Parts: sequence; C-alpha cells; structure tokens
Amino acid sequence: MDHAPYVLVFLCISIQGLLSENNSTSTESVHFRLVGGASRCHGDLEMKQKDGNWKPVEGLYWYRKLGNRVCAELNCGSAVSVRDRNTGSERDNWWIRSDCDESELRDCFRSESFVFSSLELNCSDSVRLVHGSSVCSGRLEVHSPQSRSWSSVCEGHLDLPGAQVVCRELGCGAPGLLQGALSGAAEAPVVQTFQCEGHESALLDCGSSGAQTCSSGTAVDLTCTDPDDVRLVGGASRCNGTVQIKHHGEWRDVEYFDYSGPWTLKAADVICRRLDCGSAVSGRRSDSSDPSYLFGSGWHISPTCLLSTSALMDCVRTDTSYSFSTLSLTCSDSVRLVHGSSLCSGRLEVRSNQSWSSVCEEDLDLNDAQVVCRELGCGAPGLLKGALYGEGEAPVWTSELQCEGHESAVLDCRRSSSAGKTCSPGTAAGLTCSDPGGVRLVGQPSRCAGTLEIQHLGQWRPVIDPRRDWDLKSGSAVCQYLDCGSAVSVNNTQDSAHRRVWSVSVPCVKLTSGLRDCVELSGSYMFSSGVDVVCSDLLPQPNIPCLTGSLRSTSRGSGCSRAPTSPSHAPSNHSTQEAPSS
Repeated sequence: MDHAPYVLVFLCISIQGLLSENNSTSTESVHFRLVGGASRCHGDLEMKQKDGNWKPVEGLYWYRKLGNRVCAELNCGSAVSVRDRNTGSERDNWWIRSDCDESELRDCFRSESFVFSSLELNCSDSVRLVHGSSVCSGRLEVHSPQSRSWSSVCEGHLDLPGAQVVCRELGCGAPGLLQGALSGAAEAPVVQTFQCEGHESALLDCGSSGAQTCSSGTAVDLTCTDPDDVRLVGGASRCNGTVQIKHHGEWRDVEYFDYSGPWTLKAADVICRRLDCGSAVSGRRSDSSDPSYLFGSGWHISPTCLLSTSALMDCVRTDTSYSFSTLSLTCSDSVRLVHGSSLCSGRLEVRSNQSWSSVCEEDLDLNDAQVVCRELGCGAPGLLKGALYGEGEAPVWTSELQCEGHESAVLDCRRSSSAGKTCSPGTAAGLTCSDPGGVRLVGQPSRCAGTLEIQHLGQWRPVIDPRRDWDLKSGSAVCQYLDCGSAVSVNNTQDSAHRRVWSVSVPCVKLTSGLRDCVELSGSYMFSSGVDVVCSDLLPQPNIPCLTGSLRSTSRGSGCSRAPTSPSHAPSNHSTQEAPSS
C-alpha cells in the first residue's frame, strides 16, 4: 500500500496548524505588556529584559503617538491617553529617549536607576482608526472579542451618533468628517451595522444588526477633530508671538526644553499652517525671568512628533517642566509656498480677504520673486516656473504684482486689478528660493568628504551629533545638497576642544531638501563632537569599457575618456581599482 498520499495530507495539516498557531500569536507582543489595569489593554507599561524578566517603563518623555505604537504592538487598538504616574518609591526602570524616531520602539530604551514614576497607558482595545494622518483619523476598524480579528465598517452602517461614540472612545474631539474610502480600500472583513444613540461609552455597547458586505470603496473613514488648540500671543499680530497650547482645556505656554528634541523651522511650520498663518519664517527661545514659571507651568511638545502627524494632541508630552524658556514664532501671514521640497520652494499662494489664491506665472517677475523670498526668510530666487509644483487648487489672485524689489512684504507692493482673471493651465507660479545659509565638508582635499559645517545666521559652524543620530540616510541628504552623490560613511567625531556648533534635527533632515529648515532654533552650543561625511563621488571607480574608451572617476563624478586610464593617472591620495581582466 502506498502511504505517500497520507503522508502528504498529514504534512499539509501539520503545516496549516503551525501557520494558524503563528497567526494567532503574532498579535501578542513579546516585548511589552500592561499590568495593574482593568484589562490587558490598560495599565502600567513594562518591557521585557534580555534575561526574560519584566521591568517598568519610566513615564517621562512619552506622548500619545509613541503610546499608539505600543497599543498597536499589543493588538489593543489606539492610544487613548498616556500619563506619567508617580509611584512614590525608587526603582530601576526603562527610560525612553526623548527624541525617539526608531522603526523598532524598543531600540529607544535605556536602563535607569533611582526612578520614581511609571507610564500609565490606556488603549482603546476594541476600536481604532488606521492609515490616517493622526491617531484621530483613518479607516474605522472594530475588534471582535469572538473572532479576535479586526473588521471594517461600511459607510452606510455608521451614522453621526455612532461617529460621536467612536471619537469619544478614542479620546478625540467631535467627528468632523465621515466618508468612504479616504484611507484606502478595506482589507479587513466587514461587520454589522451599528445603531448608537450617541451617549454610549463604547461602540460595542451600541445596538447592532447582522453582518453585511460593503460595496467597493465604501469602508467608512472617520476624522475626529483635535481637542487641543494653539495660538500665538504677545506679538504684533495673531501670526507672531509666544506659542500657547490648549490641552485638557487649559491654555499654557509651550516650553522650550532641550530634552524635547530640537525645535526647527520645519516643526514650527506645522503650527503656522495650523493657524492658517502661512509658513514659519523664524523662531527663537525666550527665557523667562519669573521664578514662579519653574516646575510645571507649561506644556511640552515633541517637535519630532509634529513632523509626522496632523494633530497636536498626539505630541503633547507627559512630563512637567523644569525650564524657564518658551517658544516664540514669526509666521509669514500673507504669503506661502506649498507642495515644495522645503519651506523655500513650492507653488506661490497669497492671502487676501481671508482666503488663499494662486498667482499666474505671467504676473510674477524677478522683483516680485525677490520680495517673496525675502518675506519668507529665504535666499535669492533661483527658479521661477509655472506648474513646477502642481496646478493651483486655490482660486487665482485677481491682482497683478508690481513690486520694485525693496519691499519687505508682497502686500506692500503696488498692484493692478485683474478682475475675473484666470491662469492658463500649467501656469500657476512656482518659485524656488535659494537656501540663505550654506553647507560644506571641510578638512579633506575633496569637497565631497570632511567634517560637516553649516552656515546659519551668517556663521559657519560644525554640526554636533550628541545622540549619534546621523546615519547614511541623513548623510546622503548632505551629499545630494552638495551634488556629491550619496553617503558611503558617516562618523561621529570628538574634537579636542569645545567650540561653537550648530545642532540639527536628523529626523527633519530626512524629510526636507532644505537643511536650513532643520537647524535648531535655540542658537548654538559649545561642544566638542562633530560629524564626518564621505560621499560616493569621492570614491574612485573601476575602469569599465565604454564606446569611447573607459569610464573614469573624477571628484565631480564619472565620465568616459578616449583612452583607458591607468593607476598612475589617479590622484595620489586615492587608491585606484582596475577592472578585472577577462
């Protein structure tokens, strides 16, 4: 009797069982757990050590977006709240790095002694919004206790009272938008229709009917409003002044605290745009002389978090203040560049009568562009072209600019009326202003290798790397800026003497082409470390046959020469590799 078919069936069943077992346990975190709460999705956070023992996590420096990553790993939905809870007793804890930007959250922790607090994390457990721009927006999914799986909800199966319950359950504001398929097609199965009255504390407390299948593109997307708010106070206008945040219903100054991570123009720009105040032009750290300001009078915001979310509430931190410093900003107010790769590039829009309008390419000349770039705190105009940054969505501005070039603001220029004017397709003005500073690599024979220096506020200074954040990706941004290819090595160096340096936000560098956008606003420090970068255009290349001879490397790239090169032609301080003979 041939037993082979039975063996194959047995193997298939065994493999299927193993896969099922893996799928059922893959949602259980092997690194984190919540203890002491009413459910496995609420309590004090603990992380496992290498020896298998569990240790509490310190409550300082956390914010909701970080907590959301833990809730997701625990398969507990979204983070509803994070709180620094004083334990009243000293113990060893895990302490998260304040500027954590790692793909693996556990890589951000270090062990600390003499800690008196723990992180209390509350996850939503049975409801979440996925693929949105914040914790409070995205495609709605519900966790079924019976199947232990997440399911989407059809657009027609959730009404406004149901949306109110979901937003409240997630710790968000009132529902602002309820629509199908904004965050992509649903991958999860579809669940029943919910019949809420609006007062329920959880969506699963609502009445429901039997499960149905949604038609394509109708899985419900929900955007809840941000309950937090922001304003600028004490300045000459609503777009200039000290930053204040309304959190838990209370207005407080935003504190400039070094451990929050570096505040940059890129992070500050999120606030200017939230206020509909154009773009961030400048920011500074303001020191208070009032002794009563110490010990918890302001809110802490994570600037790194602001770079990747649309909601302020995702980024307010748990720790209280020990700082005398606040953050002051100046926004451009009436002019902005949108959809560009930096704050100094994009499609030009001007605000007049409380609305933003595009400008036709033919209505903007070099004098006008000089005024725009100066008003935005950028360098001289480098490129002026229509539709470079997409077609204008805003209406066309009905005035033609007639600047002389010396004005401090676009709205100070003379204008001629062009009522009813429309731009031809592809002619909404796009503008690229140069970087007002500069970047260079020094200390080596080639301009494509050396110690990184940045010119900021007219001063050339080295860049520090106190957290050892600089890597090949951020180094490549420097190499590309210098037209030197990509980074092949990035090293933290120690100088023998302290000198004035600039601090740069590495997460910011990875998001923008404008390094000026990423220099810390608080000014320079005295420090001894630096960053050495070697770019690919420095490296010699092997001789590769081509139509006219061989491919050779130069300090500015590679090109063909008519005769094969030899090692004797290479620069003496570089090694030369020859192509292997065939």
